Amino acid sequence: MNKTELVEKIAAGAGLSKVDAKKALDATVAAIKGALKAGDKVQLVGFGTFSVTKRPAREGINPATKQKIKIAAKKVAKFKAGAELADAL
Repeated sequence: MNKTELVEKIAAGAGLSKVDAKKALDATVAAIKGALKAGDKVQLVGFGTFSVTKRPAREGINPATKQKIKIAAKKVAKFKAGAELADAL
């Protein structure tokens, strides 16, 4: 499912126009992104939890040259499915 299909499903399920559903989806994504940038956790009961995890620096191998390279530390977004979502699957 892509964003357009998701907007159509939201519009049909909530009785909204596609324009309003797109605005709601964009606002939701922006709010989640903002919270994660601030270092907060976003918990949607029954759906799951979005959080930020630190990935430490490590050593890897360049597959083209087979030389060892250093991979820098970074922060990554993480999603853990909630119980209701996991049971639905």
